Amino acid sequence: MDELELIAALRERFGPAPERVLVGSGDDATVVRARPLCVTSTDAMIDGVHFRLGDTASAADAGHRALAGALSDLAAMGADPGEAYVVLGLPAGFEHDDAIALADAMAALARRSAATIVGGDVTAAPGLTLAITVVGWADEPARLVRRRGARPGDLVGVSGTLGASGAGLAILEGRAGGPDALVRRHRRPQPRLAEGRALARAGVHAMIDLSDGVASDAGHIARASGVTLRIDLDALPLADGVADVARQLGVPAWELAAGGGEDYELCVCSATDTRAQVEAAAALSWIGEVVDGPPEVVLLAGGVARTVRGFQHRL
Repeated sequence: MDELELIAALRERFGPAPERVLVGSGDDATVVRARPLCVTSTDAMIDGVHFRLGDTASAADAGHRALAGALSDLAAMGADPGEAYVVLGLPAGFEHDDAIALADAMAALARRSAATIVGGDVTAAPGLTLAITVVGWADEPARLVRRRGARPGDLVGVSGTLGASGAGLAILEGRAGGPDALVRRHRRPQPRLAEGRALARAGVHAMIDLSDGVASDAGHIARASGVTLRIDLDALPLADGVADVARQLGVPAWELAAGGGEDYELCVCSATDTRAQVEAAAALSWIGEVVDGPPEVVLLAGGVARTVRGFQHRL
C-alpha cells in the first residue's frame, strides 16, 4: 500500500474534526482548544498478544477493541471523551480493504462515544499493531475519580455483567459452545463512558475499568487505597450463557467472571450513605466491601477463600 494514499483514505474515514480542534490531521501536530483538566491514557494491542488476526478477531474487530480499551480508561476516571491519536503498524501483505475496515470500525465507535480521531501515524510492523492515545477533559479535579480513594466501610460494586468476553474467547477457540452474543462481547466491547461520568457525579470514592478481570483490577484499588477489598464471587453478575460455557470448561462460573478480563465494565467503591444516588447513576451489582487490612483482594465463594488469576502480561 502507498503510505500517503492510505493516510488520505484513513483521514476521510475518521471524518471532520469538531470546532474545538483548531488544527487536525494533515499538519505536523494537532492543536486543540483545551479545557481546564486534560486526562490522557495510552494503550496498545498487538496481533498474537491481545488477539489473533483472522482467528479470534478480524481487522475491524481489532480496530474497535483497541479504541474501546483506551476509551475505557477515560470512563474509569469519569472524564468526558475528547481526542484520539492512532499509530497503526501494518505487516507486509496487509490488505488495503482490511485497513479501511479497521478504520471504519474505529470511526464508528468514536462517533458513538463522542470522541474524535484527529491524528496519528502509519508504519510498517512485523504484525498488526495498534497504539492509541486518548485525551479526555474535565473542568474540576473533583469531577474525576481515581483508584486511590476507597475507604473502610465502602461497598464494592460493578456495572453490567461479567464473564462475557472470557466465555466468548472460549467459544472462538473451540473450547466451548455458546451464543453469538458472547462472541460479540469479546470482539466488540463497549466502554462505559456515560456510566463513568454519572458515577463520578454521584460521588463514588474509587473506580477502575475491568480490563484484566476483577480479581486483578480490584487489587489495583486495594493497593492504591491501602485497604482490603473482600469480594463475594457468588455475587458477581454473570452475562447470559457464561454459566453454561463454564460448565463445558469444567470451571466455576465465577472464575470466568473474575478472571476472564476484557469485559470493560466499571468497578467502584462507594459509601453506604450514598448508595441510593450511586444506584440511580448506573445499574450496579454490589459484590463486596472495603475493610481495614493489608492492601489486597480477598476472594470468597461459599464463604471459603479462593484463588483466581486475572489476566497478566508475561514480559
